[in-house]
Amino acid sequence: MNLYPNEVHQALLGDPSYTPDIDDACDHIYQATKGIGTDEEAIIATLGSKDASQRYLVAYRYKVKYNKELYTLMKKENSGNFGILTQLLALPIPVAEAKIIRIATKGFGTNEKLLYSVLLGRTNEEMELLKKAYFNKYSKDMADVVSSELSGSLKKLLMACVQGIEEKYDPTFHNESKAQEDADTFYKKGQGKWGTDESALFHIIVKSPPQYLKLVDDAYVAKHKVNLERAIEKELSGKVKKAAIFELGMKLTPYPTMAEHIKSTCAGMGTDELGLSCAILRYQHVLPRVMIEHTNLFGKTIHDRVASETSGDYKNLLLEMIRVAWPDAP
Repeated sequence: MNLYPNEVHQALLGDPSYTPDIDDACDHIYQATKGIGTDEEAIIATLGSKDASQRYLVAYRYKVKYNKELYTLMKKENSGNFGILTQLLALPIPVAEAKIIRIATKGFGTNEKLLYSVLLGRTNEEMELLKKAYFNKYSKDMADVVSSELSGSLKKLLMACVQGIEEKYDPTFHNESKAQEDADTFYKKGQGKWGTDESALFHIIVKSPPQYLKLVDDAYVAKHKVNLERAIEKELSGKVKKAAIFELGMKLTPYPTMAEHIKSTCAGMGTDELGLSCAILRYQHVLPRVMIEHTNLFGKTIHDRVASETSGDYKNLLLEMIRVAWPDAP
């Protein structure tokens, strides 16, 4: 599913149009960072109150008006988790995601969970936008970077996704008969053999458009009495199991999957602030649906979870982003 608002797709194609409130936001940010110290509340009220398409325009106009990148300004003025989030908010979504990929693959060790949460579940179109944004910003091929950072089964899965092999849905081709064939293949390459042909399983999941993958899942349940997720749980382990289930979930049940991912960033000892920031940022366009699923699944709102797991200006910025996503949330 597309996570970028339509306005972002359109704006990336050419010179964007904007309204006077965008220039007002630029002026407020300039005043908030002028002189000694930073008015964090003004930054929260300005950047936090804008949706993804509006933030793109603010970043674009700020460079035009003040001859300075908004990202560079946020990096200079703010620090910590609050600083990282303001930096991401100052970038167009594809560029922000390219920055996240850079963070996940830079330095000692690879943040595999952060990496797969961004790369998996994307449409071919938004994968191409991300790869283009990464190359434009870092002059490197994102596929080469990802390939060099991973190994084994997780590498196979993520590289299949990066290649953008999802087929365009065609009901005359993606029918029940074809679904039964793929369900049989999934079984033969997984539960039905000694040892698992992971590449074959990944290929079916990644290439199948969501509407068709639901047919494959139904066919698998009808014949083998368990769904694809349960089959994956039996055949895989560790991070690749979590990643494969995430990819499957983003196609079959995207909103519950996003809700579970947000919860996972707050689970265990300590909060994964970077993972949480990236999730709220990336899912903001569809956050109302995710918020409903989160409450249904866990009996707790995303607002309350974030409020209990974070603090200070960082918490206030996240809560403002959540409020803007669904102003009339119960």
